[in-house]
Amino acid sequence: MKRREFILLIGGGLAWPAIARAQGGAKLHRIFWVSTQSEPDPFLDGFREGMRALGYVEGKTVTFETHYAPGDPQALRKIVSELQRGDIDLVVSSGPATRVMTAVTDIPVLFALSGDPVALGVVKSLAHPGTNFTGSTFLSLELAGKRVELLKDIYPKLRKLAVFSNTDHPGEPLEWRATLESCRNLGIEAAYVPFCGAREIENGLMAAGKVDADALLVFPDAVTLVHRAKIAEFAIAHRLPSMFGWSEYCDAGGLLSYGANQRTTYFRLATYADRILRGENPSDLPVMRPEKFELAVNLNTARLLGIDLDVSSILFRASKVIS
Repeated sequence: MKRREFILLIGGGLAWPAIARAQGGAKLHRIFWVSTQSEPDPFLDGFREGMRALGYVEGKTVTFETHYAPGDPQALRKIVSELQRGDIDLVVSSGPATRVMTAVTDIPVLFALSGDPVALGVVKSLAHPGTNFTGSTFLSLELAGKRVELLKDIYPKLRKLAVFSNTDHPGEPLEWRATLESCRNLGIEAAYVPFCGAREIENGLMAAGKVDADALLVFPDAVTLVHRAKIAEFAIAHRLPSMFGWSEYCDAGGLLSYGANQRTTYFRLATYADRILRGENPSDLPVMRPEKFELAVNLNTARLLGIDLDVSSILFRASKVIS
């Protein structure tokens, strides 16, 4: 067999399951999507792209039933009762919506969570979930220290850092300890500014403004993400260079961010959806961790703060520059 014929044969074999699904005759899988964000939803778009790449055709082999409760996980509790009708194959929960899904025990649940799913109690361990839940966590403790280092790189005068943290977030104590250790190693005083949930964010920002810090570090989670524009405006108004977890914060005016690309994570999550829909048990699928991280820089915010990026190597390392 000639080499070209061999390659075509192998390529055709790999593509066959996807083609078969797309050409009909396959079951119509029903996916229940729940989120505390709002439409348009870039994370659902990323997940849909992942499903399409695996050969699923919306309306023929897969259908999405979307439910949103912007900024209000409790509002999703009523929606959970709809799962009792028995025609849902898979639930996908985005961010804090996963808290509400803990009541679901008889349907596979895929999650993408900024915190620690073990601390939340939906899996027994990252390597062996052991429940009907699996998915992806954005919590990477090594990033906590890296964010402090990057902030120090761009602002060498940093001596005191305000750390703005939502304590109503699974895994928050671990992230705080990792950040505190990094600050100590770099000779930076860490000023812990905790708040609990969206109802306390205003008071939290007022407290952050009183600690006389040189810069602001914000832990990524659903509450700070929803209020990212307000936090970014606060940082600029108080002349504080700011560091966040995801590039969405920089799009809203934050100075720096370092973390996973969320849309890419949701794209990868589709591979687990495919495996579960083909019969694998979520309890056997290890919780995924992000593989690639992006550094984002907002040049407009740097100018407003009077930070000269020409003396920093940040721009050479940045994956995304907002201007």
